Amino acid sequence: MLLKMKRLYLLLAFLVFVTYAIYRLEPYVRIQMDDETLSATMLRANLDVAEIGYMEGTTRRLRYLQIGQDSSKPLLVFIHGAPSSSAWWLSMMRDSSLRHDANILAIDRPGYGGSGLGKPMTSVQEQAANVASVIRTRRYPGQKVILHGSSYGGTVSARIAMDFPELIDGLLLQSASLAPSQEYTYWITNPNSLWALSWLLPSGLNSANHEKLAHEAELVDMADEWYHINATTVILHGTDDWLIYPRNAYYACDKLVNAPILIHHMVPDKQHDLLYTAPKLLKHYLHFLIDTV
Repeated sequence: MLLKMKRLYLLLAFLVFVTYAIYRLEPYVRIQMDDETLSATMLRANLDVAEIGYMEGTTRRLRYLQIGQDSSKPLLVFIHGAPSSSAWWLSMMRDSSLRHDANILAIDRPGYGGSGLGKPMTSVQEQAANVASVIRTRRYPGQKVILHGSSYGGTVSARIAMDFPELIDGLLLQSASLAPSQEYTYWITNPNSLWALSWLLPSGLNSANHEKLAHEAELVDMADEWYHINATTVILHGTDDWLIYPRNAYYACDKLVNAPILIHHMVPDKQHDLLYTAPKLLKHYLHFLIDTV
């Protein structure tokens, strides 16, 4: 009888764990949309004016979303974190004031969405080169470019501004991972890098997991390149961010010695997801960058 009760408790615990895992993973699966699903989602969000397109980067074909092709306006580029996709930015793309003041471009990073879902690209420099190639192709000659990178997208955005300083005029690094070893790593990350377990993960999470394991070395590789950034820069970070620690923001501020304007804003009592908890603040700084450049 006692053995049966133990088995029952173990079964219940396993079912609770599976239910919780599905609940937590579902948003990351849902956001990795194919073109048809993404198009239907944008239609429901009154974003039918957005163009879904593909562009060959340096080593990977990337998918992008774009609204507006007015050469008199700057190009506002959104780079998502991990695991995510360009669909992460639909709420920002809906904003009429941003659409009035800028053309908007959101790009699926390599390994996500329509840019080789589940095929991770762990080199930040290689990701930066691919994304920069799309930006360069989608901008008009002489058009100002503002880059907004969130979380791991902030890492890639910083690398773009380092490697292609002539391309980026304004930079918003939001909740960005920038300092080596200053981020939380889930206990399951290393075991899931093994093939025997990684095949169980949704494709987007598998890409994120491989990026995570390579992240520290990639950030160390960037450490001596910060002086190349010459764009007006805003560093925005929550004081209670337990995933990407606040020390990342202070590290970047110390490194950005050649940014002509540098704003460092720590958001009190906010955690990692400022897109949902502080959207007005994000838009405030995006408009500041638009007006400045």
